[in-house]
Amino acid sequence: MPLPSRKAVLPPLETLLIAAAGGIAFAKLGIPAGLVSGSVLAVSIAALAGRPMRVPTMIQRVCFVLVGILLGAIVTPETLRGMATYPLSIAVLAVATIAMIAATTSYLRFVHRWDWASAFLGASPGAMAQVVALSAEFKADLRGVAIVQVMRVLLIMIGLPGSLALAGLWAGAVFGAPEPAGGNAPIELVVLVVVSTAFALFLRWIKFPGGLLFGAMAGSAILHGTGWVHAILPWWLAGGAVIVIGAVAGSRFSNTSWRTVVDYLGAALGSFAVAVSVAACFAALVMLLLPFRPADVVIAFAPGAQDQMMLLALALTLDPVYVGAHHVSRWLICTFSLAIFAKSMSFGKGGPPPEPKKPWTRPGQGMDDD
Repeated sequence: MPLPSRKAVLPPLETLLIAAAGGIAFAKLGIPAGLVSGSVLAVSIAALAGRPMRVPTMIQRVCFVLVGILLGAIVTPETLRGMATYPLSIAVLAVATIAMIAATTSYLRFVHRWDWASAFLGASPGAMAQVVALSAEFKADLRGVAIVQVMRVLLIMIGLPGSLALAGLWAGAVFGAPEPAGGNAPIELVVLVVVSTAFALFLRWIKFPGGLLFGAMAGSAILHGTGWVHAILPWWLAGGAVIVIGAVAGSRFSNTSWRTVVDYLGAALGSFAVAVSVAACFAALVMLLLPFRPADVVIAFAPGAQDQMMLLALALTLDPVYVGAHHVSRWLICTFSLAIFAKSMSFGKGGPPPEPKKPWTRPGQGMDDD
Protein backbone atom coordinates (compact mmCIF):
# COMPACT_ATOMS: atom_id res chain seq x y z
CA MET A 1 0.00 0.00 0.00
CA PRO A 2 1.54 3.35 -1.03
CA LEU A 3 2.45 5.83 1.71
CA PRO A 4 0.44 9.09 1.86
CA SER A 5 2.06 12.03 0.12
CA ARG A 6 3.60 15.00 1.95
CA LYS A 7 0.76 17.18 0.61
CA ALA A 8 -1.76 14.94 2.37
CA VAL A 9 0.17 14.69 5.65
CA LEU A 10 1.67 18.15 6.28
CA PRO A 11 -1.53 20.31 6.44
CA PRO A 12 -3.23 18.12 9.10
CA LEU A 13 0.04 17.88 11.04
CA GLU A 14 0.49 21.65 10.95
CA THR A 15 -3.13 22.14 12.02
CA LEU A 16 -2.79 19.84 15.02
CA LEU A 17 0.52 21.39 16.11
CA ILE A 18 -0.92 24.92 15.95
CA ALA A 19 -4.04 23.76 17.82
CA ALA A 20 -1.93 22.11 20.52
CA ALA A 21 0.24 25.21 20.92
CA GLY A 22 -2.79 27.49 21.28
CA GLY A 23 -4.66 25.18 23.63
CA ILE A 24 -1.68 24.51 25.92
CA ALA A 25 -0.77 28.22 26.02
CA PHE A 26 -4.30 29.21 27.05
CA ALA A 27 -4.44 26.41 29.64
CA LYS A 28 -1.11 27.51 31.14
CA LEU A 29 -2.40 31.07 31.39
CA GLY A 30 -5.36 29.78 33.42
CA ILE A 31 -7.99 30.84 30.89
CA PRO A 32 -11.31 28.99 31.44
CA ALA A 33 -11.71 26.12 28.95
CA GLY A 34 -8.26 27.10 27.69
CA LEU A 35 -7.58 23.89 25.78
CA VAL A 36 -10.55 24.33 23.48
CA SER A 37 -10.72 28.14 23.24
CA GLY A 38 -6.97 28.43 22.63
CA SER A 39 -7.10 25.74 19.96
CA VAL A 40 -10.04 27.43 18.20
CA LEU A 41 -8.40 30.86 18.20
CA ALA A 42 -4.96 29.68 17.07
CA VAL A 43 -6.28 27.61 14.16
CA SER A 44 -8.72 30.36 13.11
CA ILE A 45 -5.90 32.92 12.89
CA ALA A 46 -3.71 30.50 10.93
CA ALA A 47 -6.55 29.73 8.52
CA LEU A 48 -7.24 33.42 7.92
CA ALA A 49 -3.51 33.94 7.35
CA GLY A 50 -3.73 31.51 4.45
CA ARG A 51 -2.40 28.33 6.02
CA PRO A 52 -4.16 25.11 4.87
CA MET A 53 -5.87 24.16 8.12
CA ARG A 54 -7.51 20.73 7.92
CA VAL A 55 -8.36 17.88 10.28
CA PRO A 56 -8.88 14.46 8.62
CA THR A 57 -12.43 13.15 8.89
CA MET A 58 -11.40 9.93 10.61
CA ILE A 59 -9.52 11.81 13.33
CA GLN A 60 -12.55 14.05 13.83
CA ARG A 61 -14.82 11.05 14.29
CA VAL A 62 -12.50 9.35 16.76
CA CYS A 63 -12.24 12.52 18.83
CA PHE A 64 -16.01 13.03 18.83
CA VAL A 65 -16.33 9.55 20.37
CA LEU A 66 -13.59 10.27 22.93
CA VAL A 67 -15.20 13.55 23.97
CA GLY A 68 -18.56 11.77 24.28
CA ILE A 69 -16.96 9.23 26.63
CA LEU A 70 -15.56 12.09 28.71
CA LEU A 71 -18.95 13.79 28.89
CA GLY A 72 -20.69 10.61 29.98
CA ALA A 73 -18.17 10.12 32.79
CA ILE A 74 -19.51 13.25 34.51
CA VAL A 75 -23.07 11.87 34.70
CA THR A 76 -24.22 10.66 38.11
CA PRO A 77 -27.45 9.00 39.29
CA GLU A 78 -28.38 12.32 40.92
CA THR A 79 -27.98 14.12 37.59
CA LEU A 80 -30.19 11.60 35.81
CA ARG A 81 -32.92 11.97 38.43
CA GLY A 82 -32.83 15.70 37.88
CA MET A 83 -34.08 15.26 34.29
CA ALA A 84 -37.64 15.13 35.65
CA THR A 85 -37.51 18.92 35.98
CA TYR A 86 -36.20 19.59 32.44
CA PRO A 87 -39.46 19.85 30.42
CA LEU A 88 -40.31 23.37 31.60
CA SER A 89 -36.77 24.57 30.93
CA ILE A 90 -36.81 23.04 27.44
CA ALA A 91 -40.19 24.67 26.76
CA VAL A 92 -38.64 28.05 27.58
CA LEU A 93 -35.74 27.16 25.27
CA ALA A 94 -38.19 26.45 22.43
CA VAL A 95 -39.72 29.91 22.77
CA ALA A 96 -36.24 31.43 23.03
CA THR A 97 -35.11 29.71 19.84
CA ILE A 98 -38.07 30.98 17.83
CA ALA A 99 -37.55 34.48 19.25
CA MET A 100 -33.83 34.35 18.34
CA ILE A 101 -34.59 33.36 14.76
CA ALA A 102 -37.23 36.07 14.35
CA ALA A 103 -35.13 38.84 15.91
CA THR A 104 -31.90 37.97 14.09
CA THR A 105 -33.65 37.54 10.74
CA SER A 106 -35.25 40.97 11.12
CA TYR A 107 -31.89 42.49 12.07
CA LEU A 108 -30.07 41.10 9.02
CA ARG A 109 -32.94 42.01 6.70
CA PHE A 110 -33.68 45.57 7.82
CA VAL A 111 -30.30 46.74 9.15
CA HIS A 112 -27.90 45.08 6.69
CA ARG A 113 -30.35 44.84 3.77
CA TRP A 114 -29.95 41.09 3.32
CA ASP A 115 -32.64 39.33 1.30
CA TRP A 116 -35.12 37.24 3.31
CA ALA A 117 -33.60 33.87 2.42
CA SER A 118 -30.05 34.85 3.40
CA ALA A 119 -31.29 36.59 6.55
CA PHE A 120 -33.30 33.58 7.71
CA LEU A 121 -30.48 31.12 7.05
CA GLY A 122 -27.92 33.38 8.71
CA ALA A 123 -30.17 33.69 11.77
CA SER A 124 -30.57 29.96 12.46
CA PRO A 125 -28.88 29.26 15.85
CA GLY A 126 -28.01 25.68 14.93
CA ALA A 127 -28.22 23.00 12.22
CA MET A 128 -25.28 24.52 10.35
CA ALA A 129 -24.98 21.67 7.83
CA GLN A 130 -28.57 22.13 6.70
CA VAL A 131 -28.15 25.91 6.65
CA VAL A 132 -25.14 25.74 4.31
CA ALA A 133 -26.83 23.21 2.03
CA LEU A 134 -30.00 25.31 1.73
CA SER A 135 -27.95 28.47 1.14
CA ALA A 136 -26.45 26.88 -1.96
CA GLU A 137 -29.72 25.38 -3.14
CA PHE A 138 -31.76 28.58 -2.91
CA LYS A 139 -29.11 30.96 -4.24
CA ALA A 140 -28.61 32.74 -0.91
CA ASP A 141 -25.33 34.45 -0.08
CA LEU A 142 -23.43 31.31 0.88
CA ARG A 143 -20.22 33.06 1.96
CA GLY A 144 -22.07 35.63 4.05
CA VAL A 145 -24.26 33.02 5.73
CA ALA A 146 -21.24 30.82 6.46
CA ILE A 147 -19.22 33.69 7.96
CA VAL A 148 -22.10 34.83 10.18
CA GLN A 149 -22.67 31.25 11.36
CA VAL A 150 -19.01 30.45 12.02
CA MET A 151 -18.31 33.80 13.72
CA ARG A 152 -21.23 33.16 16.07
CA VAL A 153 -19.79 29.79 17.09
CA LEU A 154 -16.24 31.13 17.51
CA LEU A 155 -17.32 34.14 19.56
CA ILE A 156 -19.32 31.86 21.86
CA MET A 157 -16.44 29.40 22.23
CA ILE A 158 -13.77 32.01 22.90
CA GLY A 159 -15.74 34.58 24.89
CA LEU A 160 -18.23 32.60 26.95
CA PRO A 161 -15.84 30.84 29.40
CA GLY A 162 -14.14 34.12 30.32
CA SER A 163 -17.48 35.89 30.61
CA LEU A 164 -18.73 33.24 33.03
CA ALA A 165 -15.63 33.67 35.18
CA LEU A 166 -15.90 37.47 35.18
CA ALA A 167 -19.57 37.30 36.11
CA GLY A 168 -18.80 34.99 39.01
CA LEU A 169 -20.85 32.13 37.54
CA TRP A 170 -17.82 29.85 37.27
CA ALA A 171 -15.20 29.69 39.99
CA GLY A 172 -12.79 27.32 38.30
CA ALA A 173 -12.68 23.54 38.12
CA VAL A 174 -10.51 20.71 36.98
CA PHE A 175 -10.91 19.62 33.38
CA GLY A 176 -12.99 16.48 32.90
CA ALA A 177 -14.28 14.00 35.42
CA PRO A 178 -12.52 13.37 38.73
CA GLU A 179 -10.00 10.56 38.92
CA PRO A 180 -11.60 7.50 40.52
CA ALA A 181 -10.17 6.50 43.87
CA GLY A 182 -9.35 3.00 42.76
CA GLY A 183 -7.56 4.02 39.57
CA ASN A 184 -8.35 2.95 36.03
CA ALA A 185 -8.78 -0.81 35.75
CA PRO A 186 -7.79 -1.94 32.21
CA ILE A 187 -10.86 -4.16 31.86
CA GLU A 188 -13.14 -1.25 32.80
CA LEU A 189 -11.48 1.00 30.22
CA VAL A 190 -11.98 -1.64 27.54
CA VAL A 191 -15.66 -2.06 28.44
CA LEU A 192 -16.13 1.72 28.52
CA VAL A 193 -14.60 2.26 25.08
CA VAL A 194 -16.34 -0.70 23.42
CA VAL A 195 -19.83 0.08 24.76
CA SER A 196 -19.54 3.82 24.11
CA THR A 197 -18.28 3.27 20.56
CA ALA A 198 -21.12 0.85 19.84
CA PHE A 199 -23.69 3.44 20.98
CA ALA A 200 -21.95 6.12 18.90
CA LEU A 201 -21.99 4.02 15.73
CA PHE A 202 -25.64 3.09 16.24
CA LEU A 203 -26.79 6.71 16.62
CA ARG A 204 -24.73 7.70 13.60
CA TRP A 205 -26.31 4.84 11.61
CA ILE A 206 -29.83 6.10 12.42
CA LYS A 207 -28.67 9.66 11.52
CA PHE A 208 -29.19 11.11 14.99
CA PRO A 209 -27.85 14.71 15.20
CA GLY A 210 -24.30 14.61 16.56
CA GLY A 211 -24.64 10.84 16.74
CA LEU A 212 -20.98 10.02 17.41
CA LEU A 213 -20.70 12.43 20.33
CA PHE A 214 -24.14 11.87 21.84
CA GLY A 215 -24.01 8.11 21.31
CA ALA A 216 -20.66 7.79 23.06
CA MET A 217 -21.94 10.07 25.80
CA ALA A 218 -25.04 7.89 26.24
CA GLY A 219 -23.01 4.67 26.51
CA SER A 220 -20.56 6.23 28.95
CA ALA A 221 -23.36 7.85 30.96
CA ILE A 222 -25.19 4.54 31.35
CA LEU A 223 -22.05 2.79 32.57
CA HIS A 224 -21.04 5.56 34.96
CA GLY A 225 -24.53 6.58 36.04
CA THR A 226 -25.38 3.04 37.11
CA GLY A 227 -22.03 2.53 38.82
CA TRP A 228 -21.02 -0.37 36.58
CA VAL A 229 -17.84 1.42 35.50
CA HIS A 230 -15.70 4.00 37.31
CA ALA A 231 -12.78 4.30 34.90
CA ILE A 232 -12.13 7.40 32.80
CA LEU A 233 -9.86 8.12 29.86
CA PRO A 234 -6.23 9.11 30.58
CA TRP A 235 -5.71 12.88 30.89
CA TRP A 236 -3.40 13.05 27.86
CA LEU A 237 -5.95 11.34 25.62
CA ALA A 238 -8.78 13.51 26.94
CA GLY A 239 -6.82 16.72 26.42
CA GLY A 240 -5.75 15.69 22.94
CA ALA A 241 -9.32 15.00 21.87
CA VAL A 242 -10.48 18.39 23.15
CA ILE A 243 -7.69 20.18 21.26
CA VAL A 244 -8.60 18.39 18.03
CA ILE A 245 -12.27 19.38 18.32
CA GLY A 246 -11.16 22.99 18.77
CA ALA A 247 -9.05 22.66 15.63
CA VAL A 248 -12.09 21.44 13.69
CA ALA A 249 -14.03 24.58 14.64
CA GLY A 250 -11.15 26.90 13.76
CA SER A 251 -10.45 25.22 10.42
CA ARG A 252 -13.84 26.41 9.13
CA PHE A 253 -12.15 29.70 8.25
CA SER A 254 -9.93 28.02 5.65
CA ASN A 255 -10.08 29.58 2.16
CA THR A 256 -11.58 32.76 3.65
CA SER A 257 -9.74 36.06 3.27
CA TRP A 258 -9.47 38.73 5.94
CA ARG A 259 -11.12 41.17 3.54
CA THR A 260 -14.14 38.90 3.19
CA VAL A 261 -14.43 38.54 6.96
CA VAL A 262 -14.17 42.32 7.48
CA ASP A 263 -16.77 42.85 4.75
CA TYR A 264 -19.30 40.83 6.74
CA LEU A 265 -18.02 41.70 10.21
CA GLY A 266 -20.81 44.16 10.99
CA ALA A 267 -23.51 41.64 10.12
CA ALA A 268 -21.73 38.89 12.06
CA LEU A 269 -21.20 40.92 15.22
CA GLY A 270 -24.63 42.56 15.10
CA SER A 271 -26.52 39.31 14.57
CA PHE A 272 -24.43 37.69 17.32
CA ALA A 273 -25.35 40.50 19.72
CA VAL A 274 -29.05 40.16 18.89
CA ALA A 275 -29.07 36.37 19.33
CA VAL A 276 -27.11 36.50 22.59
CA SER A 277 -29.34 39.25 23.98
CA VAL A 278 -32.49 37.23 23.31
CA ALA A 279 -30.90 34.06 24.73
CA ALA A 280 -29.76 35.95 27.84
CA CYS A 281 -33.28 37.19 28.56
CA PHE A 282 -34.76 33.70 28.48
CA ALA A 283 -31.79 32.20 30.37
CA ALA A 284 -32.32 34.80 33.11
CA LEU A 285 -35.97 33.77 33.30
CA VAL A 286 -35.00 30.12 33.81
CA MET A 287 -32.38 31.02 36.43
CA LEU A 288 -35.00 33.08 38.27
CA LEU A 289 -37.77 30.47 38.24
CA LEU A 290 -36.08 27.05 38.14
CA PRO A 291 -33.48 25.39 40.41
CA PHE A 292 -30.59 25.04 37.94
CA ARG A 293 -27.03 26.29 38.29
CA PRO A 294 -26.57 29.58 36.40
CA ALA A 295 -23.52 28.33 34.49
CA ASP A 296 -25.45 25.26 33.28
CA VAL A 297 -28.31 27.46 32.06
CA VAL A 298 -25.99 29.89 30.27
CA ILE A 299 -24.24 27.11 28.31
CA ALA A 300 -27.55 25.34 27.60
CA PHE A 301 -29.15 28.51 26.15
CA ALA A 302 -26.04 29.79 24.34
CA PRO A 303 -26.58 29.80 20.53
CA GLY A 304 -23.46 27.78 19.75
CA ALA A 305 -22.84 24.52 17.89
CA GLN A 306 -23.92 21.31 19.67
CA ASP A 307 -20.52 19.66 19.83
CA GLN A 308 -18.69 22.79 20.94
CA MET A 309 -21.25 23.59 23.64
CA MET A 310 -21.00 20.06 24.97
CA LEU A 311 -17.24 20.46 24.97
CA LEU A 312 -17.54 23.65 27.03
CA ALA A 313 -19.82 21.81 29.45
CA LEU A 314 -17.08 19.21 29.85
CA ALA A 315 -14.24 21.71 30.17
CA LEU A 316 -16.14 23.74 32.78
CA THR A 317 -17.35 20.56 34.60
CA LEU A 318 -21.01 21.44 34.12
CA ASP A 319 -24.02 19.11 33.84
CA PRO A 320 -23.70 17.43 30.40
CA VAL A 321 -27.16 15.84 30.56
CA TYR A 322 -28.91 19.18 31.09
CA VAL A 323 -26.79 20.95 28.47
CA GLY A 324 -27.10 18.10 25.96
CA ALA A 325 -30.87 17.82 26.30
CA HIS A 326 -31.27 21.51 25.55
CA HIS A 327 -28.93 21.62 22.57
CA VAL A 328 -30.52 18.57 20.96
CA SER A 329 -33.92 20.19 21.48
CA ARG A 330 -32.75 23.42 19.84
CA TRP A 331 -31.31 21.45 16.91
CA LEU A 332 -34.71 19.81 16.39
CA ILE A 333 -36.48 23.18 16.47
CA CYS A 334 -34.01 24.69 13.98
CA THR A 335 -34.28 21.67 11.68
CA PHE A 336 -38.09 21.85 11.72
CA SER A 337 -37.96 25.58 10.96
CA LEU A 338 -35.56 25.01 8.07
CA ALA A 339 -37.85 22.32 6.67
CA ILE A 340 -40.77 24.77 6.65
CA PHE A 341 -38.54 27.38 5.02
CA ALA A 342 -37.42 24.96 2.30
CA LYS A 343 -40.99 23.98 1.54
CA SER A 344 -42.11 27.60 1.30
CA MET A 345 -39.17 28.47 -0.97
CA SER A 346 -39.94 25.59 -3.32
CA PHE A 347 -43.28 27.24 -4.24
CA GLY A 348 -44.96 23.86 -4.07
CA LYS A 349 -43.13 22.59 -7.16
CA GLY A 350 -40.88 20.13 -5.42
CA GLY A 351 -37.69 22.00 -6.17
CA PRO A 352 -35.77 25.22 -5.67
CA PRO A 353 -36.92 28.52 -7.15
CA PRO A 354 -35.86 29.37 -10.70
CA GLU A 355 -32.49 30.97 -11.43
CA PRO A 356 -32.53 34.75 -10.91
CA LYS A 357 -32.32 36.80 -14.05
CA LYS A 358 -29.67 39.13 -12.62
CA PRO A 359 -26.27 38.00 -11.29
CA TRP A 360 -26.18 37.49 -7.55
CA THR A 361 -24.71 40.31 -5.49
CA ARG A 362 -23.81 40.43 -1.84
CA PRO A 363 -26.73 41.38 0.45
CA GLY A 364 -26.94 45.15 0.79
CA GLN A 365 -25.66 45.88 -2.71
CA GLY A 366 -28.16 47.15 -5.24
CA MET A 367 -31.26 46.40 -3.15
CA ASP A 368 -34.16 48.81 -3.12
CA ASP A 369 -35.52 50.15 0.15
CA ASP A 370 -38.79 48.74 1.44
